Amino acid sequence: MRLAEESILSDQLLRQLISVGEVDVLIGLPTHNNAETVGQVVQVIRAGLLKYFPRERTAILNADGGSHDGTQDLVQAASISDARNSHTLQALRTMHCFSSRYPGEPSTGTALRTIMAAADLLRARACAVISPESNVAPEWMEVLVRPAYQQDFDFIAPVYCRHKFEGLLVTNLLYPMTRALYGCPIREPYAADFGFSGRLAAHFLTEDSWQQDVSGRGAELSLTLAAIAGGFRLQQTFLGPKGTAERQPADLVLAMRQTVGTLFASLGRYFSNWSAITEDQAVVTIGADNQVATHPMRVNRKRLLQMFRNGVGELEPILSSILSHGTLEELKHFASVQEEEFQYADELWVKTVYEFAASYQHAVISRNHIIQALVPLFRGRAYSFLLRNRETSGVEVEQQIENLCQAFERLKPYLLELWKK
Repeated sequence: MRLAEESILSDQLLRQLISVGEVDVLIGLPTHNNAETVGQVVQVIRAGLLKYFPRERTAILNADGGSHDGTQDLVQAASISDARNSHTLQALRTMHCFSSRYPGEPSTGTALRTIMAAADLLRARACAVISPESNVAPEWMEVLVRPAYQQDFDFIAPVYCRHKFEGLLVTNLLYPMTRALYGCPIREPYAADFGFSGRLAAHFLTEDSWQQDVSGRGAELSLTLAAIAGGFRLQQTFLGPKGTAERQPADLVLAMRQTVGTLFASLGRYFSNWSAITEDQAVVTIGADNQVATHPMRVNRKRLLQMFRNGVGELEPILSSILSHGTLEELKHFASVQEEEFQYADELWVKTVYEFAASYQHAVISRNHIIQALVPLFRGRAYSFLLRNRETSGVEVEQQIENLCQAFERLKPYLLELWKK
């Protein structure tokens, strides 16, 4: 048994897992106060497993972060629902369902580590993690699990239908930068729903990133990057709409530390990988590789612009230690122009991000402060993106994202130059 398993799995959960022995497929469900949706999600997961894996040994593990709304009780109740009694869904093996509270504060990273440790202990061949807030369908069990179970893929990432104004941190930074540096066009590098092999789970449990941050913040992105850098076989599959409209993070600073901070930190760990990549690698994609919704959506653009202006003014001494003189002067200029004249162009945004990444590597100031200083600048980029795409079609939005990806790729030598100084 691995040290990771001993330290993260509770005694009670260990006894339950040991009593099961081994499974073929494990589905992980990380929760924290998800009573409103979790019961239905568990039933859909069960229906999918019964339909697509009736002969396999399967299990569902709910890794809970200390819910106070009865989430765990609802998981257990859903697990003994009448799904097994359906005339069309008959399991030929016992399906196990566990719910366990992991130690410490609520964290999707700690939940993921719990699920992976359980998968390793159970010697699961294929696994998937499903968000309790996703618009999950039974077919997801097939498309996220089957590639790892029978086709020797190690990581199966989702592709969602997103509104053009949702997921701006993904479309304007995480996806294009990951693609440019690692040569891997994974559309959702920070995914809430994904599949993976037991082989990848065992590898990831040994990653140093777990030791550096015991809660595993940003673990979903870390897993994606570990799979890419480790040479594991990747696939992505279209899952359709994500469900309810994505909520903006209550704390954008924290969200960016968990995502952008994780991406920046990976550059030092995987420098030999990304610095040597000169072209994109092909990734098998099942279904559409993108889909953009354009229905009307209200967004408070003016507040974004004001926060950008305030940030550039108030943080100028800090920004001057992170950014080049030319980049900072351009930002100061755009902080003073009229709304309709504002433009945070692709090349300026890429230079901003790369200069922040290099400063993060060199730790010119506290790394947490570096990420915090990037937040108002990202708001300025978001404002520019929203302004530019008020009337655009999905095809036009996708072309803009592609243009940004190419800008990140074109300026990659600039990052390497900054990195080596």
